[in-house]
Amino acid sequence: MSDQQVDSGKRTWLIASSCAGVVGGVAVAVPFVSTFQPSERARAAGAAVEVDIGGLKEGEKLTVEWRGKPVWIVRRTKAQLEALAKLDGQLADPKSERKPSELTPEYARNEYRSIKPEFLVTVGICTHLGCSPSDKFVPGPQASLPDDWQGGFLCPCHGSTFDMAGRVFKNKPAPDNLEVPPHMYLSDTRLVIGEDKKA
Repeated sequence: MSDQQVDSGKRTWLIASSCAGVVGGVAVAVPFVSTFQPSERARAAGAAVEVDIGGLKEGEKLTVEWRGKPVWIVRRTKAQLEALAKLDGQLADPKSERKPSELTPEYARNEYRSIKPEFLVTVGICTHLGCSPSDKFVPGPQASLPDDWQGGFLCPCHGSTFDMAGRVFKNKPAPDNLEVPPHMYLSDTRLVIGEDKKA
């Protein structure tokens, strides 16, 4: 047997064992790395959700799930923002003073109910019986809405209406404004829902 034959045999054995080692290392690493991702159970319990809002255009809504609930992210138009100031007299809780610790974090207790006026972040569940309201963003007279409608949300179950800040109108079955979940911005295009304190 020549030295070349021995060297090629050793080389083949080294390559084969190295490949097996790499495959084994990946097999061990993948489950380990995946433990850093929140499980479905953790998400249901309230793990934070990170959202890219960079592609959201004015007048559009994005829905994500947090704690098993739909969370709406709406990029409001300039006209929708301007209409909010005109509605205070028609709203049951225009300043978000009811149940503030449950429904509206301190940083969202303003006319826009948001950190950045342009973006509304709210849980899409009616505070009456837990139905999911429909988008009624187009202003003007429409079925089941007042003639001076400025845009917002209509709960089809019992007729509760909310403005573009998720504030409930007076004399409706829903007792409270839509919930604003804890949230914060990581950048102009990245939003975290479920956390509002940077570590």
